[in-house]
Amino acid sequence: MDSPWDEEAGPDTLRDTEWSNMSSVFTTTGYREGITAGKESALQEGFDTGFATIGTPIGREVGMLRGMVSALLASINDSEKFPGGESTLTEARSIASQLSKIHFSEIAPRDLEAEAHAREHSELDEEDAGMEESEELAEKRQMEGLEDMLKRLNSGGVDTDPADQYKKFTLEDVQVLRQRIISLCTMIGIRLVDQN
Repeated sequence: MDSPWDEEAGPDTLRDTEWSNMSSVFTTTGYREGITAGKESALQEGFDTGFATIGTPIGREVGMLRGMVSALLASINDSEKFPGGESTLTEARSIASQLSKIHFSEIAPRDLEAEAHAREHSELDEEDAGMEESEELAEKRQMEGLEDMLKRLNSGGVDTDPADQYKKFTLEDVQVLRQRIISLCTMIGIRLVDQN
């Protein structure tokens, strides 16, 4: 093909060059849009799956336990008739304190696929990926720290078990707390209805 800058180039050469440039631009744009649409589709599908199978069940469980122990505390504080007296109140406060320190990020199962994907990207572009990851983690930790301070303020600064202040809770710890709530309810004569 002749160059469009060639003095002897004809109208066909200019037309062919323009067509080639336009074709290249449209192909590149279409390719980019296809990749973006594919990523968005996969991202939405991943979100929907994670939300339905991990986020909602775990969040619901922790929320229900927090609600149950709050209701227990209110009932125990309002009445001195409950068996166990002060020890019952102390146990309820301990459970409430531990439940308030649970962070979803600690109890949710690890997303091995996302971690592998992040490692892949960090190998490709170590500096940028590492910086983004660090900033994101730093922001997350800062937010969790602020949440912890707010919870301590709301509880009047009293921590029933200072050893739990820096503990990383697991899903197994949530189940242990659930059993403690059930035992406490049984001890004071409250019958629970199975929510499952």
